[in-house]
Amino acid sequence: MNIRVGFGFDVHSLEEGIPFYLGGILIPHSKGAKGHSDADVVLHAICDALLGAAALGDIGKHFPDTSNEFKGIDSKILLRRVVELLASKGYQAGNVDVSLVLEKPKIAPYITQMQHSIAEVMNTDAGNISVKATTNERMGFVGREEGVAAYAVALISKI
Repeated sequence: MNIRVGFGFDVHSLEEGIPFYLGGILIPHSKGAKGHSDADVVLHAICDALLGAAALGDIGKHFPDTSNEFKGIDSKILLRRVVELLASKGYQAGNVDVSLVLEKPKIAPYITQMQHSIAEVMNTDAGNISVKATTNERMGFVGREEGVAAYAVALISKI
């Protein structure tokens, strides 16, 4: 099969006083996502979608949270490594579609910057990157502003 689709999901809790990285950029907010790396749920979901499309496992398999090598790492580095891994297996990314779920802050002012950041890391055109955001209508852990979630779908093809 020359064209493959993958799905990714990531979630992190939110905590006061931590930097909040989404889509490879720093978002001004009083809370940030807590994790072993920089906890960028957007990039983590994209990594999982790309890895899943190529049947290469998940982000935890390649970048375990038990490894000091990945402690505090910029998730753009992880995404770059995933893109390089895909290339080594004969695949290239086509497009990516991300849905980000959080109550605050409003993401619309940052979407274009996220698209360009992700596209630069993936060595593709920003038109191949879709980032959307929605709330959880104040329901559940996202609605209570205890966490943030992201879903991603990616298309890859054989080179």
